[in-house]
Amino acid sequence: MTAEDAASEGWQQTYDLLSDLVQHPININTATREQLEAIPFLSAQQVEELMAYLYRYAPMQSTAELRMMTLLTPAQRELLSYCVYTGDSKPKRYLHHELTATAKLPLSNGHWFRYQLQYGDRLKAGLVGDLDADEPFMKGPNRWGYDYYAPYVQLNHWGRIETLVLGSYRVSMGMGLVMNNSFSLGKIAMLQNLGRSTNTLRAHASRTENALQGAGITLKLGRGWQTTAFVGYVPMDATLNKDGSARTILTTGYHRTEAEIAKKYNLHALKTGGSVRYTGHGLHIGLNGLYVHLDRPLQPNTKQLYNLYKPQGSSFVNMSTDYGYANSKWSLNGETAVDGHGHIATINSVSVAMGSNLTLMALQRYYQYRYTSLDAQSYSDGGSVQNESGVYVGATWQPSSKWQVAAYADWAYFPWVRYRQQAGTYTMDYLLQTTYTSSRWKLSGRYRLKAKQQEHRTRLAAEYNWDCGLGMRTQLDGNYGADGGTEIGAMLSESMAYTYKWLRLNAGAGYYHTDGYNSRLYVYENGPLYTYAMQQLYGEGVRYWLMLRANAGKHLLLTAKMGVNNNFERESKTDMMLQLRLKI
Repeated sequence: MTAEDAASEGWQQTYDLLSDLVQHPININTATREQLEAIPFLSAQQVEELMAYLYRYAPMQSTAELRMMTLLTPAQRELLSYCVYTGDSKPKRYLHHELTATAKLPLSNGHWFRYQLQYGDRLKAGLVGDLDADEPFMKGPNRWGYDYYAPYVQLNHWGRIETLVLGSYRVSMGMGLVMNNSFSLGKIAMLQNLGRSTNTLRAHASRTENALQGAGITLKLGRGWQTTAFVGYVPMDATLNKDGSARTILTTGYHRTEAEIAKKYNLHALKTGGSVRYTGHGLHIGLNGLYVHLDRPLQPNTKQLYNLYKPQGSSFVNMSTDYGYANSKWSLNGETAVDGHGHIATINSVSVAMGSNLTLMALQRYYQYRYTSLDAQSYSDGGSVQNESGVYVGATWQPSSKWQVAAYADWAYFPWVRYRQQAGTYTMDYLLQTTYTSSRWKLSGRYRLKAKQQEHRTRLAAEYNWDCGLGMRTQLDGNYGADGGTEIGAMLSESMAYTYKWLRLNAGAGYYHTDGYNSRLYVYENGPLYTYAMQQLYGEGVRYWLMLRANAGKHLLLTAKMGVNNNFERESKTDMMLQLRLKI
């Protein structure tokens, strides 16, 4: 995961999904292919290997058997062991209730809650309420309490019904050229994920807004065929033109000031679509469609050239076919889409597992600058499925069980004018990462070069774990940029984790110094459940933080975190957070 990828909104959604998997792991002995494909860090080849192993040797007796999976990296095995468990082929099902409430102190900095009821892997239902910092609570436009609510119900594996969702939910089809508001991965994760396609329908139990509100269903048709249909209503924030049309769709979700409140939900969208998909013998092929109608026409300011081909109008139609084949050695995935005006977008990837634990991957994408889709989200360097063509090549090599080397090169061309550019542009992005893992040590080094911006990012890290439950990590980050003036940034940080019976302690401290915002640094911190914490630091200062997590009996988990950003050039900031989780 690169720094820019980690700071994206898409990673918050992915983090929520992974957090939910860890809190509610899957029984791997009864897992379906669709459930394994929904785990975002698994490639198509790895899913095939897991399915083949389970077919021959099931049931697994313990997650230690994941070591038999030759295509899983050590890091993936460890992460997967938290997302799955081994159990009876017909597990007993119990009704569980879970309430998680989190608050930043003082309360004006925001608070949220999530209640979820779950019955085995068949049913989950819940409600999320969220309030951002400085948004009114129990008054004004939020007289019903929170600024954002998301009720949801999801039913799984009920006769021919594979998945049924009601309320707030998300949809992903193919490789995201028509619709993907489920999750996204960065470039290094794309290399591990090997560019596979997904077809998921899941309840939205996250605080990120702009999910669909309505109903969706996936039905098994037999002999490898299934179909998905959905209809959803989405209220959105937007700035308006004088004639009442919408100029810009806003996705921040902030409603703090009168100006922001005035833009809240003044644009509404009806979205309906679905897919038909066949999966069998390593082959998959699907047809996907989406229709979107806005209650106000979308009309960006086309006097600015970079807006000339942005989505315009009230109605949008997108259709695609996605296709692929995978076995334990190689996989091919792709999707080709067309919008209502005949403009094309296509993405295709191929990966091959060579000898000596070497995997090679290539990914090509071509998104016409006239192609438009309001809900497309796929691999891109420019951040959208429009106005981009490029090639990505990468490799992962495991010369031994302890060493792993990963590298990629990505070249992209943008034929139409982009923001703050005068003509078509291109980018070149390169990364090399090496990791050494033993029973106690983990050493890693990373170097990234974005050639067009002349930006160099480096990271060196050393981690050591003791048998007593104590782990330490030392990390050095560097950033050098020469685009628009030379800027240099560096940060040395130390973090630790300690676990003793019912108590877990995490802490960290670091000194950073950058010449400005363009040489900013990103550092990950542990946070309470469902809270993704990526710090963006620039200037000169010291950042330090402490988090305590305590199990108060079998049903209650308490978490407290405090962090201080003591910036020598600006006012220091302190953030505090409390979380309570009750599970019965």
